[in-house]
Amino acid sequence: MIDNVIKILMIFPLVLCVLMLMVRKRAFDKFALIFYSILHFILSSYLVFFAEKTGAKQVLSGQYFAVDSLNKIFLIILSFVFLAVTIYNIGYSRHMDRLNIKVNNKNLCLYELMIIVFVWAMTGAIFCTDLGIAWVLVEATTLSSAYLIYFNRTKNSIEAAWKYVFMCSIGIALAFVGIIFLNIASLDVNTLNYTKLTEAAQAGVFDTFWLKFAFVFILFGFGAKMGLAPMHFWLPDAHSESPSPVSALLSATLLNSAFLVILRVFNILNAANCSGYGRIMLAVTGFLSLFVTAVFIYHIKNYKRMLAYSSIENMGILAIGTALGGVGYLAVILHLIGHSLAKASFFLASGNILELYETKNIKSVKGLMRADKKTGWLWLLSFLAICAFPTSVLFISEFLIIKTLILKGHYLACSVFALLLTVIIYGMARAVIKMTYREISGEKQDIIEKNRNKITLSMYLPQVVMLAVVFVLGVYIPNFLNDIIQAAFGAF
Repeated sequence: MIDNVIKILMIFPLVLCVLMLMVRKRAFDKFALIFYSILHFILSSYLVFFAEKTGAKQVLSGQYFAVDSLNKIFLIILSFVFLAVTIYNIGYSRHMDRLNIKVNNKNLCLYELMIIVFVWAMTGAIFCTDLGIAWVLVEATTLSSAYLIYFNRTKNSIEAAWKYVFMCSIGIALAFVGIIFLNIASLDVNTLNYTKLTEAAQAGVFDTFWLKFAFVFILFGFGAKMGLAPMHFWLPDAHSESPSPVSALLSATLLNSAFLVILRVFNILNAANCSGYGRIMLAVTGFLSLFVTAVFIYHIKNYKRMLAYSSIENMGILAIGTALGGVGYLAVILHLIGHSLAKASFFLASGNILELYETKNIKSVKGLMRADKKTGWLWLLSFLAICAFPTSVLFISEFLIIKTLILKGHYLACSVFALLLTVIIYGMARAVIKMTYREISGEKQDIIEKNRNKITLSMYLPQVVMLAVVFVLGVYIPNFLNDIIQAAFGAF
C-alpha cells in the first residue's frame, strides 16, 4: 500500500501536467492545482500518520522512493504548506495583472503547471533514498522554480531568476563533486543508497579523509539551495521578486528539501565516527548565516527582502541545532515546523500588503492596521511567531538551543547566538511596527481604497490556520504529531 501511494504522488502530477498542456483551459488549470494540493495532503497524511510503522523501513531498504522516520516530518510540512498556498492562490491569481504585465492564459497555465512540477520535485527529493537521484530532483526544483521567480517579467525578476539559476547551478556542481568524493570514500561499496552507505560507514569501510572532503562539497553544494551563508546570494532576490505564493513555497519548503539531503549525508558522517568534523562545518555556516542576516536586515528597504534574510537566519539556526546534537536535534525538528508555517504566513501576508499598497518599499507602507485590520494583525502575528514570541513553537526550539549551548559549556557561542538574534529581531521589529502603525498619506489612501476589494477570504484563511498551529504547538503538541516528532528525533 505504501508503495502504491508513493507511486501516485510521483506519477500523477506528471500526468496532470500533460493534461494541462493539452486542455489549455483556465478553469481546468485552477482545478488541477487545487485537486493536486488536496490529493497531496490526503496521501501525505496517510503516509505520515496512518501507514504501518513496520512497513516504512522495509520499503526504505528496497526502493528508490520511500517514507521513513526522518522524512515524514518534511513531507507533512511540504504538503500542509502547499495546500495553504494553493488556497491563498485562489484569490491571489485573480489579480496577477496588477503590475501591468502581459498575463495571458498561457502564462497562467505555465505558472500553475510549474508550481505542480516544483512540488513534485520537492516531494521526490524528500522521498528519495538515493543521493544521486536526490541530486537530480534538487536540480529539477531549480529549473521549475526559475520560471516562477521570473513570472512578473520585470527587470528585477529577470535578474533574480538568472542569479538563482547561476548560484544554484554552482551549488549543484559542487554537490556533484561531493558525490564523486563520497563514492571514492566508500571504496568497494558501489551504491549511493543512504541506508547502505550508513551501514558501510558503521562497518568501518569508509576512507574518512575522502568522506570529510565529500561533506565539505555536499554541505556547500546543497547549502546553496538551503540558503546557508556564504552561498546564500540568490535567496534575497529570488524570494523578494517572486509572486507571494511562490515566495512562501521557496522559503517554507524548498530550503527544507535541501536541508534533508544534508542531514542524510551528515548521518553517514556520524556513522563513520567523523561527526565532530561535520558539526564544526555546520556550526560555522550556521553562525555565519546569522551574522549575514544581522548585518543586512537593519538597512533593508524591501519588506519581502527582509523576510528572505529572515529565512537565511532560520536556516542558520537549523544548522547550529544539528551541530549541537542531542536535544539540539529536537530543537531542529520543532524549529523546522515553526519556521515553515510562520514564514509561509509572513510571505502570504506580504502578498496582501503588495495588493493593497502596490509597493514593496517599507517606507511607502503606512497605517496597515487602518488600511486592512485583518492583514495588519496577520502581519504582526507572523512577526511575533517568527521572532519566537511565546507561545510560538519557535520559542521552545530556540530556548532548547540556548540551553544546550550552556549545558555544553559553549558560553561564548551562546552569547553570540543571543546577540545576533536580538539584532535581527530589532531590525525586523523596527520595520514591522512602522509599517503597521504610521499614519497613511492621502495618496496611499486612494490606492488602498481602489485595491481593498482584491483581498478575498482565501487570502486570509491560510495564514490564520498556520499561525494558530504555530502558537498552539508552543503549548500543546497532540499525540499523533508528537509520535512523528519523536520518531524523527530518534532517526538523527
